[in-house]
Amino acid sequence: MSAPLCPADAAPATIAGAGPIDERQRRATIDAYNLVALRRAAALKQITDFAARLCEAEIALVSLVEEDEQSFLSATGTDLDGTPRAMSFCAYAMWQDDIMVVPDATQDPRFADNPLLVDPGVRFYAGAPLVTEEGVPLGALCVLGTSPRPAGLTALQLDGLRVLGAAVMARVHGSRDHAVSQVARREAEDSETRFRILADTMPQMVWSTLPDGYHDYYNARWYAFTGTPEGSTDGEAWNGMFHADDQERAWAAWRHALGTGEPYQIEYRLRHHDGTYRWVLGRALPIRDAAGTITRWFGTCTDIHQQRLAMEEREIVSQELSHRIKNIFSVVAGLVHLTGRTHPPLAGLLGELRQRITALGRAHDFVRPHSDQSRPSVRQDSLHGLLEELFIPYQSRSGERFTIKGDNVVVDDRAATPLALIFHELATNASKYGALSSIDGRVTMIVTDTGRDVVLLWHEQGGPTLHDAPTQHGFGSQLIEMSAKRQLGGTLVREWHADGLRVEVRVPREAFSRLATT
Repeated sequence: MSAPLCPADAAPATIAGAGPIDERQRRATIDAYNLVALRRAAALKQITDFAARLCEAEIALVSLVEEDEQSFLSATGTDLDGTPRAMSFCAYAMWQDDIMVVPDATQDPRFADNPLLVDPGVRFYAGAPLVTEEGVPLGALCVLGTSPRPAGLTALQLDGLRVLGAAVMARVHGSRDHAVSQVARREAEDSETRFRILADTMPQMVWSTLPDGYHDYYNARWYAFTGTPEGSTDGEAWNGMFHADDQERAWAAWRHALGTGEPYQIEYRLRHHDGTYRWVLGRALPIRDAAGTITRWFGTCTDIHQQRLAMEEREIVSQELSHRIKNIFSVVAGLVHLTGRTHPPLAGLLGELRQRITALGRAHDFVRPHSDQSRPSVRQDSLHGLLEELFIPYQSRSGERFTIKGDNVVVDDRAATPLALIFHELATNASKYGALSSIDGRVTMIVTDTGRDVVLLWHEQGGPTLHDAPTQHGFGSQLIEMSAKRQLGGTLVREWHADGLRVEVRVPREAFSRLATT
C-alpha cells in the first residue's frame, strides 16, 4: 500500500468525507481529546500486548503524531517514549484509508535511510490509522518486526489489527468525554465480542484468569486441543491437564507469577485429545488498571512439540560433532608431542605448536561442550568466561595473576578461535618475557563495549623493566596480527612502556557473535 507524503508544512491533506485537514486543525483536535490522560494506560497496554502476540511482532505501539515528533501512548517491546516525526512510519500510515503494510523497509524509498532500521533494526511495519469521528488522523496502532515479511500479515491478523485499532479509538473518545458514554459502553461490549470471536479463530490456545489466578475463559482452540468439555478446566482443574512430571513445576511458576506480577512463561507437556502429551509453550501477562492493580491475566499456549523434538535431535548431533572435533584436537596435539620426542631439535617449536592446539581445544570446548559433564559453569557465550578458561594454565586459581574487568560481551564459536590464539600468545609471551615471568607480575584486561566496537586492553605490570620495543617479531606476533586483523576485522596497537606491555585490540562488535548482526 502506498501513502502520500504529508509533512507538517505541506498543504492540507484530505480525508474522504472530511475535507482538507491541516496541522492547526489536528493540533486543536489533539488538545481537545485530552490524550495525555491515556499515556501508559493499562487498557492501551493490553491492546499493544495483544497486537504484538497476534501479529507475532517484537514491537507494538499506539502512536500520536504531532507537529515535530511522535509520542507513544502505549508501547510493547520497547522502552522508547517517542521519536522525531521525521523518523515516523505512522506519519504515513495515519493518512491511509486502511492498514499500511511495509514488507521490507530497506526496499521502500520512504524508509530506506530511516535511523530506526539501525536501532532497533526495523524491517517490517504494519499500521492501522487512528482517525477521529470527525475524520482527523491522530496516529496509528502499529506493529514492527526486525525481519522482512514478503507476505505481510495474514487476513486474520489484518482483521485483528483493525478491531484493535477500533478499540484504541473507543478509548480515545472516552478520554475526550471524561466518562464512558452509552455509545462507548456499546463499543466496549462490541469490542469484547469481537475479541472473543478473534480469540476463537486464533491457532493458539488463549485463556484468561481473574486477578487471583482463577481460570474463567478458554478459547475454542483449547477445547479442540485437549478434547475436554467446555468449562471442565475452569478454576484449578487446568493443572490436571499437564504431564504428572510437569505439574508441580507449572504450579510453582504460576504461583510465582501471581505473587510477583511478573510475566509467566514455561514449557510443559499438555495432554492432547488423543491421549498423548505434547510440548507446549505457555505465556501470560498481567493486565493492570491505572493504579497498577492487576485486573486480569491474559495467556496463550502454543504447540511447540515438533520444534522441541527437532531441537533435542539437533543437540544430540551437535554434541556428537563437538565430541569428535575435541578428539581431533587431542589426536593432533598427541601427534605433535610424539613428533617432538622423535625429533629433539624440533621439540621447542613443536611444544609451542602443541600449546596453541590445546588452547584452541579449550576455546572450542567452552563454546561447544561435547557433553553436560564438559559444560562450563559460566555462560557459554560469555567473553569473560572464555578468557578465564584460556588463562587457567597460567595461574593456580582464578584471579591470581589475571584480572578481567569491564563489559561482558556475547561471543560464539566463530570468534572463539581467533580470540584464543590472540590471548594464548599474549599470555605465553608474558610468562616467558613479560609480567608473568616475575613472581609479582600481573595482567589486567579491560573490556569496553562502545556499541560499535569492542575494545580489549591488555596491560602487564610487575614484570621486567622495558626499555625499547623489540626490533624483531616472531611467528607468535604475526599470529596475533593475523587473528586480530584478518579473522576478526579489527585493529591491534602495541605500546612498550617501562612498567609493562600494553596491547589494544579493537574489534567490530558484530565479529563477536552472529546474534549481533540479527
